[in-house]
Amino acid sequence: MEVNIEKTLLMCKSFMKEVKIWGCLKQTGVSLRYMMEFGSNPTQKNLLISAQFLHKELPIRIARRAIELHSLPHGLSHMPPVLKVRHWYLDSFREIISFPEIKNMNDEKEFTELIKAIKVRHNNVVPTMALGVQQLKNVFEDPDEIDEFLDRFYMSRIGIRMLIGQHVELHNPNPPPNCVGYIHTNMSPVNVARNASEDARSMCYREYGSAAEVRIYGDPDFTFPYVPAHLHLMVFELVKNSLRAVQERFMDSDEVAPPIRIIIADGIEDVTIKVSFYNF
Repeated sequence: MEVNIEKTLLMCKSFMKEVKIWGCLKQTGVSLRYMMEFGSNPTQKNLLISAQFLHKELPIRIARRAIELHSLPHGLSHMPPVLKVRHWYLDSFREIISFPEIKNMNDEKEFTELIKAIKVRHNNVVPTMALGVQQLKNVFEDPDEIDEFLDRFYMSRIGIRMLIGQHVELHNPNPPPNCVGYIHTNMSPVNVARNASEDARSMCYREYGSAAEVRIYGDPDFTFPYVPAHLHLMVFELVKNSLRAVQERFMDSDEVAPPIRIIIADGIEDVTIKVSFYNF
């Protein structure tokens, strides 16, 4: 029994050493433009190249997140929900580095199924992390460094899921019009904002029985390449929080709740989306 325990400890130390080695490697940035150009012609050769790239890139990104989750301040790393998330990342890291070298399309298909399963495993990372942070707030005040970590962590998570999702979606034999994988080449931010606002207002209706009006200002014909699901989530969260603030402020008031404004402005190099409300 003692021999087995010692062997297990040595294996754990060896595994964590490998996690640290991968976590120290430099990750490769991938632009939206490159993903569009590369994915516009999803041949078997390109799919194979994509899988080979992810086989080397994903362990680096996942290892970094696992290391960060192990060294959070104020005891957050020891919160059960955070430990659960860390185990998900370690399991995913182990599965990817254990996968053999990708040499042909059969390997590529098996690897694609693996990362699809990994993506599903991590679906509940955000609410699980939120639970851990909430438990910490019951003991400590909300420290700035935890907010900074969460911003960095969630941005990295989006990057990992984008890489996996883009590769998986390139296998779709019937992609939606104007789409290259996850990316819509002519996405209308006005349309996405409208849909996200309606979803947020529906949630507000269910919670409070009413919802403030949402007014959207912007050119409905303006489009740019982006991931609609990502923009939808961002606008939805902003509008949802704004609706909640308005409801709680005017719930017991004789005043009429002010409308929420979404202003969409395109610049030379970027797009600005502002969510605000009157009378505040």
